[in-house]
Amino acid sequence: MDRFPTRCVHAGTIHDEVKKGINSPIYTSTSFEFIDQADTIYPRYLNTPNEKAVAEKIASLEDVESALVFSSGMAAISTVLFTFLSKGDHAVFQKGLYGGTSHFLEREFERFGISCTHAESQMANDLESCIQENTRLIYIETPSNPLLNITDIQAVADMAKKRGVITVIDNTFASPVNQQPAGMGIDLVIHSATKYMGGHSDILAGAVAGREELMKEVYETGLNFGGSLNAMTLYLLERSLKTIHLRVERINDNAMELAHFLETHLAVKQVYYPGLPAHKGHEIAAKQMSGFGGMLSFEVNGQDGISFQKRLKLIKPTMSLGGLESICCSPAHTSHRHLGPEGRRAEGISEELIRFSVGIEDVEDLKADLEQALRPQ
Repeated sequence: MDRFPTRCVHAGTIHDEVKKGINSPIYTSTSFEFIDQADTIYPRYLNTPNEKAVAEKIASLEDVESALVFSSGMAAISTVLFTFLSKGDHAVFQKGLYGGTSHFLEREFERFGISCTHAESQMANDLESCIQENTRLIYIETPSNPLLNITDIQAVADMAKKRGVITVIDNTFASPVNQQPAGMGIDLVIHSATKYMGGHSDILAGAVAGREELMKEVYETGLNFGGSLNAMTLYLLERSLKTIHLRVERINDNAMELAHFLETHLAVKQVYYPGLPAHKGHEIAAKQMSGFGGMLSFEVNGQDGISFQKRLKLIKPTMSLGGLESICCSPAHTSHRHLGPEGRRAEGISEELIRFSVGIEDVEDLKADLEQALRPQ
């Protein structure tokens, strides 16, 4: 069972010995019989049968030893950061992060006595220049949200290993279909499983995957934070992961064609998509990604993002990403609103910027909707 599509379908499946169903049974109990067993099954312990089934599948798809599933992407991120960072510790973060991550750092780190430095770019040498004697962790996100900047994963992993620093990546935008950072030396891989892993805009979840020794530490913190999932959500996530390779491959194709379409459109100022040769991170992306993903951003000429979105008919202006349907948003008013005007300017996020999560619809229908919305009024 070595090939990726086969692992998507079969890895982690619980075999139904009672009724012989081909899907994992859903164990809805929050209380399991216990007298003197060595192992206690308890939902907050992240060890129910459905939790283990999904975790095993995710570990297989990321090609790592172990994984855990949490109640949201931010639950996964916060659990990892507070596992390896304590009072007096320092962490390095690349420039250009998901707005929720940036807000978390700003809101929580100082009051827990943790310091951090944001590098001036996504470059490994800029990250290295931020390392201090008390640096314990380097955190990257590639492609980044929302400008799709690319970080050289291998270069960061190699540099951090020489320094004895743990590396963490947010792999949400790429998904394990397009990018497997552990194979390039990254220690821990995080996902907002709400996005491409869930893929149907109907669940909220997060995931962490990595080496067993590190995951044991993440597990201990996870017990205290309590970010566990119920059996029904875990079942839906397992269902979704079975088709992730089909969904993402179709989305990759659509996104590439739409990126080319927008790049040549007179009403578009700039397109951010790592699959385009003009993208500054294209060469690195081509080296470390098997597909360029379904996320792209673009700036509209002469109109703000809100006005443009109001003219769309098929593509829905809404938050989140990674579903079957094509959606878009204005990062200045959604994911990065907490940064404030100055913070957004520093990150290069304008009022005209549209973040576009491409779906699986017919690409010609998507082009037609973009065309009519971009047409001068």
